[in-house]
Amino acid sequence: MKATGLAAAACLAISVPVAAAEPAAPSVIVDTVALKASTELASIAGDYVKLTLALGEQEAGYVDAYYGPPEWAEAAKSDPRDMRELGNAIVVLMERLDALPASGDPLIESRKRFLSAQLEAAVTRHAMIQGETFAFAEEAKGLFGVVPELRPLAEFDPVLEEIENIVPGEGPLSERVAAFENGYIIPKDRLQTVFDTAIAECKARTAQYSDLPEGENFKLEFVTGKSWSGYNYYQGNYQSLIQVNTDLPIFISRAVDLGCHEGYPGHHVYNMLLERNLTKGRGWQEFSVYPLYSPQSLIAEGSANYGIELAFNGQERLDYERDVLYPLAGLDPDTAAAYWALQIAKQALSGARMTIAQQYLDGEITRNEAIALNQKYQLVSAERAAQMTDFNEQYRSYVINYGLGMEMVRDWIEAQGDAPFWRWKAMERLLSEPVLPRDLVVKTVME
Repeated sequence: MKATGLAAAACLAISVPVAAAEPAAPSVIVDTVALKASTELASIAGDYVKLTLALGEQEAGYVDAYYGPPEWAEAAKSDPRDMRELGNAIVVLMERLDALPASGDPLIESRKRFLSAQLEAAVTRHAMIQGETFAFAEEAKGLFGVVPELRPLAEFDPVLEEIENIVPGEGPLSERVAAFENGYIIPKDRLQTVFDTAIAECKARTAQYSDLPEGENFKLEFVTGKSWSGYNYYQGNYQSLIQVNTDLPIFISRAVDLGCHEGYPGHHVYNMLLERNLTKGRGWQEFSVYPLYSPQSLIAEGSANYGIELAFNGQERLDYERDVLYPLAGLDPDTAAAYWALQIAKQALSGARMTIAQQYLDGEITRNEAIALNQKYQLVSAERAAQMTDFNEQYRSYVINYGLGMEMVRDWIEAQGDAPFWRWKAMERLLSEPVLPRDLVVKTVME
C-alpha cells in the first residue's frame, strides 16, 4: 500500500498536536477517519465470513469455496447457529456497514460496497432456505444484483430457421441436430487425453498475458450423477478440483469450453487472483469465502464464459480443435468446419434458456413442457434437456449468470480496447478487484 494508506494514517494519527487551541490538520482528520473505518471494516469482514460459513451449515452447496482460518469453519460446524440467529446477524452486519462514515479512501469504499451487496444477497437466500419463494426476476435481483431482460421465445424462431439450412432433412430440428452432433462425441477412453491437452492449451494462452501464481495447479476428475456438466471446487493455495460429468456423451467442443471456463482464464484463475491479490495481498478476509448465491457468481460465470472467446478468438479455435483435438479424439478433421458452423449458430439461442427457466420456475409451464422447450430452443437431446431442467430446479435463477453474465463482461472488457493485450489486462483487473455486476455497463435493469 502507498504511503497515503493505513501505515501512513497510523503515523499521522500519532503526530497530531496535543495543544487544545490548535485544531488538527484536515488531512490528519481524514486519515484518522479512514484508519478507524478500515479497522471496523476488517472486523465486519471477519464476521461476514463466519456468518457465511454458518449459513453454509444450513444449506449444502451455499459455500462454494473457503480457504480462510480452519478454526472458523470448525466453529461453524461445532457450534451451529439457528436461522433466526443468522437472520439477526445479517441485519446487524448491514447496520454496522451503514454506520461507517465515508472514509475518502476508494479502496475502503469498494470493500463496503462489495460487502453490502453480498449481505443483500444473504438476506434473500436466508429467506429461501426457510422456504420463502420469489418470482424469477425478484429472486435474480435479490441474489445476483440484476434483473435480466427476458426475450419471448418467438424471437428465437428466426435463429431456428437459419439452423434448418445448416442441418436440413426430415423430422424435428432438435433430433436432426442431435443426430448430426453424435458424430462429434469424444470416446470415453480418449477423454483424459483430450481434456488434458485442451486445458494445457487454455493455460498456455492465459499465461501469455497473465502472471499466474507460482505452484498453481488443479486435479481433473470425471464423475457421474450431477445436474451440471462441469464444476470447479477451489481448494485454496492456488489449487482446484475440476470435475467433468460423464452422465451424457461429451462433444469435442466441450474440451476447450471446460478448459477455459473451469480453468484458464475462468474459475481457477478468478479464485487464484482473488486469493493472491485481495485475501493474501491486502488481508481482505471476505474474499476467503465464496457464497454461491451472490453477485460474485455473475462475475465468476460471466468472466468464465467470456474467457473462452478471449483465449480462442474465432478462427483460432476452429484451427486448434481441427488440427490438435480432432486427431486425439479419433474424429475426422475434415468435418470440423461444419460442426463449428453449427455451434456458432446455436450461440444465438442462449437467451432462450433464461426465458424457459423463468417460465418453469414461475409456474407458467410444467416440467415436461420445460424439457420440450429446452429441447426445441437449445437444440439438445431429450436427455440433455431433462438435465438442464434438473439444473434449473436445483439452482433456480442462477442460470442468468451464464448468458447475461457473459454479455455484461464482454461489453465491459471490450470497451477497454480492441487489442488482445488490453482485453486480457481488463480481464485480469475484473478478476482481481471487488467488482459488482452494477459496475459493468450493460442493458440491464438495475436497482
